[in-house]
Amino acid sequence: MGKNIFKMFAVVFVLLSVNDNTEGAFLIPFFICLVFCGIPLFFLETAVGQFTGQGTLHVWEVCPIFKGVGVGMLISMTIFCIYYNVIMAWSLYYIASSFAVPLPWTSCNNEWNSEYCTDDRSTLNLTSQVLQGINSTNSTPNWITAQEEFWQESVLGMSSGIEEIGTINWKLMLCLLGAWVVVGLCIIKGVKSLGKVVYVTATIPYILLTVILVRGLTLDGSIDGIKVYLSPDFSKLLELQVWLEAAIQVFYSLGPGWGPLFTMASFNKFNNNCLRDSVLLSLAGEGTSLYSGFIIFTVLGFMSTSFSLPIDKLVKSGPGLGFIVYPEALAQLPGQNVWAFIFFVMLLTVGLDSQFAYCEAVIVACTDKFKKLRKRRILFVVAFCIANFLLGLIMVTQGGIYVFQLVDWYVAAFSPAVFGLIECIVFGWIYGFDRFSKDVHLMLGRGIPMFFRICICFITPAILLGLFVYSLTSYKPPSYGSYEYPLLAAGFGTFLSVLPLIPIPICAVGIVLHAPGDTLKDKIATALKPTPKWKPVSKELQDSYYDSDSESSRSLIETIKLNVMGRT
Repeated sequence: MGKNIFKMFAVVFVLLSVNDNTEGAFLIPFFICLVFCGIPLFFLETAVGQFTGQGTLHVWEVCPIFKGVGVGMLISMTIFCIYYNVIMAWSLYYIASSFAVPLPWTSCNNEWNSEYCTDDRSTLNLTSQVLQGINSTNSTPNWITAQEEFWQESVLGMSSGIEEIGTINWKLMLCLLGAWVVVGLCIIKGVKSLGKVVYVTATIPYILLTVILVRGLTLDGSIDGIKVYLSPDFSKLLELQVWLEAAIQVFYSLGPGWGPLFTMASFNKFNNNCLRDSVLLSLAGEGTSLYSGFIIFTVLGFMSTSFSLPIDKLVKSGPGLGFIVYPEALAQLPGQNVWAFIFFVMLLTVGLDSQFAYCEAVIVACTDKFKKLRKRRILFVVAFCIANFLLGLIMVTQGGIYVFQLVDWYVAAFSPAVFGLIECIVFGWIYGFDRFSKDVHLMLGRGIPMFFRICICFITPAILLGLFVYSLTSYKPPSYGSYEYPLLAAGFGTFLSVLPLIPIPICAVGIVLHAPGDTLKDKIATALKPTPKWKPVSKELQDSYYDSDSESSRSLIETIKLNVMGRT
């Protein structure tokens, strides 16, 4: 299970710390959010999936009134699958380009280059100094690096904005098609065949990362880059934005609040030690992010020394670190084609791990809901991949990067935090965490430790509520570089962010209306109780499974004590 949900796309992790000049300060709130929010939610979702043997849609039999959360997670995962594979397409494009000699992003002699292209970043440094001088004039050229122009003109073929979608870049379209072919072939047989593939995709990145790190440490200025990475500016800890981005990164890297953890854990053996796995996998996954940070900052330190520029001036917003700055750094090394190939293969394998998990979660949810699809899984997987490929075509047009940035900006804006908060409320208070601890005891032979009880009942929901409120109050429309999105695009993005939340009230109303009971109060009470489908997946325990606390009533103080302390 763990290999399937490993999400090691550490570029996002490092990009956050560089873009906001937080460097080491980002690590502190990141690990606090990891310990008190990420790991507890990771354990909660894996324990629920393992206990019931059910996927994202059906685990909500524990509290039917919130079945809409499962539907909302399905929507979020589907959107994620569509746009995330575009990153795989970019990686394939760069992998193919890595075979050209010299590397196409190292010179300004290509058909896509403009007269202001430069292959010497020191030109940009000189331009910046001139512009800051008293006697600067408007005649100063607007230089652009060869790497950035390759990204904008060759890979993306960027238009002036989202208003100008333009034509499809056929080379990038073929890369997107190739990415979906790879994903489809790997998931077509289900989890058993997928597990064999993930042995490769989860191992290769570590080997390649280590190779790059060893090479990076031999470069001039690499140690300076590491010092920047590990030197926190504690004043940044007073900025809520740093804490917000740390919490968002935890959701991105571990996957709680999205849904695939339920599905992946449902394939575990009933007595698998999911508590141990949750802690170890969380620490290993985030340790990989930290490890990747060392690797990237060694190269950024080298570039900073080479071009006499501070590190924060080397990185722009968006996917600039992975597809502009790092290719530029690799181009400075002997054997540049080999290092470029290794780096982008690493990016591809890292991204595929995540894509496998989310696609499989969507497919399992659909085949569980519509049983007839199980017999036609191969056809359904093919149809799913074709549909997602077609929907993703808009992101490989000239205006595609603006669409990608818009979706990426809004898809995780609110819903994962809301879903995680509801999980804490349902299992912590409505179902009762002590009752859930009894369920875990059936699997592990022990209840849930007090630390996880306190986190799920109090600390984690407080963090998630704060994250949600701050996201609402600090909202600002997206941008791509200097480009500002029009109101219509921002409005569509806002709709995209609340779309996964819409099924929650709709399904709740439907469940309550069809629930047994003479009064509305009785119907709501019934809708809050587990259905007969909430039971352990182990057939040996199903007949004897009975929750003696389901009808008991306790005071609030007694409930709190029981949830935190358990039975003494």
